[in-house]
Amino acid sequence: MSIKQLIFIALGLLLLYGMFTVGAPFLLAIVIAISLEPLNRLLINRLRFKRLAAVTVTSTLFLLLLLALAYLIGVQVFSQLVEYWSRAPQYFESANEFLQHTIIQAQDALNGISPGLADSLTQFMSNISSYVQSLVNSVSSAFLSFAKSLPNLFVTSIVFFVAVYMFAYSLDTMREKVLSLFDESSQSQVNEVLLSLKKSIFGFLRAQLILSLFTYVITLLGLLVLGINYPLAIALLVTIVDILPILGVGSVLVPWSIYQLVVGDIFTGVGLILLFILITVIRRVLEPKVIGDAVGIGALPALISMYVGFKLVGVIGFFIGPLVIIIYAAMRKAGLFQIKIKF
Repeated sequence: MSIKQLIFIALGLLLLYGMFTVGAPFLLAIVIAISLEPLNRLLINRLRFKRLAAVTVTSTLFLLLLLALAYLIGVQVFSQLVEYWSRAPQYFESANEFLQHTIIQAQDALNGISPGLADSLTQFMSNISSYVQSLVNSVSSAFLSFAKSLPNLFVTSIVFFVAVYMFAYSLDTMREKVLSLFDESSQSQVNEVLLSLKKSIFGFLRAQLILSLFTYVITLLGLLVLGINYPLAIALLVTIVDILPILGVGSVLVPWSIYQLVVGDIFTGVGLILLFILITVIRRVLEPKVIGDAVGIGALPALISMYVGFKLVGVIGFFIGPLVIIIYAAMRKAGLFQIKIKF
């Protein structure tokens, strides 16, 4: 592999990292613009729309649908979260009272048998109480952080909305400019890479959507079976957290199950643990297969790329890793990379 190719790969990796961090709203906008392109072509070719008019119609309809969906889901989920959080002090006060009562009973029972064991149990229960309190503080901090991020979220949303219109209108021009960077002999190969990337990236996003829907449905059904209040909001929270490999469903379900066991609700506590195990096992089994089939890179390379990407650059690497493999496979298929080992 030449120095030129190595520099090209390094710049490409840097660009990918920037796209998934600072450029996230633009990356999402261009994905939406590409998704809307068939509708734009239909309006232009069949109904004789000008491109500006076609883009305006399709982009506006999409954004209105997105806003309506966000409003319907957001209002329901937010109302459930607010109601749940308003009762949180009562829940944690009940847990603390139960802990104190359990400690006193355990001390009375064990003092006559083994004072050392009684002290150890007291320390253990105190640690649980401290953990519950730290959990309350963490949740409170999360709510405050979310509130502080609302202005940034608003600005990002505006940028995303505007970018959808601009990318949708300029898609053909952008493609021509990208191809013009290469000589004529390479343009067909680059075009093949772009088409392969389009297919693979949309397959990757579709796979993530399928996995998220699966997590949401399983969580919702599990919460309904357990008779948990506010199942819609909690299932959505678990689904969002499950997308992030650094957290996962365990960061929600495990502390919650511990709390339920502490307050004496054995049925709910054990049920949440079983739900956590079910979601984790099935998702981890299906994830490499679903993503590998969707993007055409195989289950094992998909698993390795997700793990290596996560270890190298954190949560963002979970998405960058498979994309690097996708891009490499597309470029090799187009003949841009021909790596052969010789001895």
